[in-house]
Amino acid sequence: MKSASQKLLPALFALLLCLILIAQLRAADEPTLAPLPAPVSNNAVAISHDQGSPKIFSFMGIGPRKTWDVITTAAYELDLATGKWTEERPVPGVAGRLAASAVALHDQVFIFGGYIVDAQGEEHTVPDLNVFVPAEHRYYRGKDIPVPVDDAVVGLYRDRYIFLIGGWSSAEGPTGGPVRNVQIYDTDTDTWMQATPIPGTPVFGHAGAIVGNTIVYVDGAYKNPYGGNPKFVSSRECWMGKIPTSRKADITKIDWFNLPLHPGAARYRIAAGAALSEKKDSRIYFSGGTDTPYNYNGIGYNGHPAEPSPVTFAFNVATEEWETIEANPDATPGPTSTPAAVPTMDHRGLLVTPTGLIIVGGMEKGQKVTDKVTVVKLPARK
Repeated sequence: MKSASQKLLPALFALLLCLILIAQLRAADEPTLAPLPAPVSNNAVAISHDQGSPKIFSFMGIGPRKTWDVITTAAYELDLATGKWTEERPVPGVAGRLAASAVALHDQVFIFGGYIVDAQGEEHTVPDLNVFVPAEHRYYRGKDIPVPVDDAVVGLYRDRYIFLIGGWSSAEGPTGGPVRNVQIYDTDTDTWMQATPIPGTPVFGHAGAIVGNTIVYVDGAYKNPYGGNPKFVSSRECWMGKIPTSRKADITKIDWFNLPLHPGAARYRIAAGAALSEKKDSRIYFSGGTDTPYNYNGIGYNGHPAEPSPVTFAFNVATEEWETIEANPDATPGPTSTPAAVPTMDHRGLLVTPTGLIIVGGMEKGQKVTDKVTVVKLPARK
């Protein structure tokens, strides 16, 4: 006669086999994301959830040679349902841009600022607001940014207002510099407002986003207060801003609070993005970046090559605490990349999806411009 445990073995084996098959089917349902049509870094990225399956967009950026003449106007669209890219019409303008910011809202993508580089190496921040309409494959021009910025933090509020926080402006003094401006674009009226400035050190290349009525931004670079070399040094400041929630309140009146330091050492051009829904996930995610500020070629202002950080972390707005998501520098790359398997830097955004965090392009170790689309898997929530 078989014991009770022996009788259970076939049932347990069948259950295990069923679970394996379900996992395989789910994996098969998730398409492998194709690499970009061309390697690019410092590209503006956005994700839209409003037209069928989610779409990811990449605009402009710099190519593998990392020289002024490979800064591109190229635009690409990725359908997450198929994992395939489509090349779109290039962004209007006589030259490509770096350090622009993009936000998708409903059936449009708003592309803000950035800077151009001429043959002499001179850099100029542009005030352009280009709006892309994917369904019609066309762009139109929005009202110019009052204080032109690049390397700014961008965030969406109430599915209407887009915040540009800090950044670099060549309009700031004779040689340009980082600004404290918080500029709000009203997508309904094509108008701009100036909000309460950031109270900390003005920075550029910082990272952050908006969840609910909470702004969070971290790090970046600022002018060396002692002069000399390097011209710019890392900031370790982390700030949280609260936007008034009352419909009658003035959203330009932001209350700012200093936050404790975040996990890890990545401090410049981190990829950052907000959770899809504050009710389901109140986190702002950060991944990669470097602790060596640099210009556009990946060589630090201190003369040393910048290298990417493997750390992915988050700020939980609900608990007001930092969380480490992944910090393994020795992770092994998988088909689409495992968490931090290929650390990257030189980012303009992080795209948050239900299955993970998506990073498009950037620079890998050795300042290599990549065409990879990296997926950082999120741990299961309890």
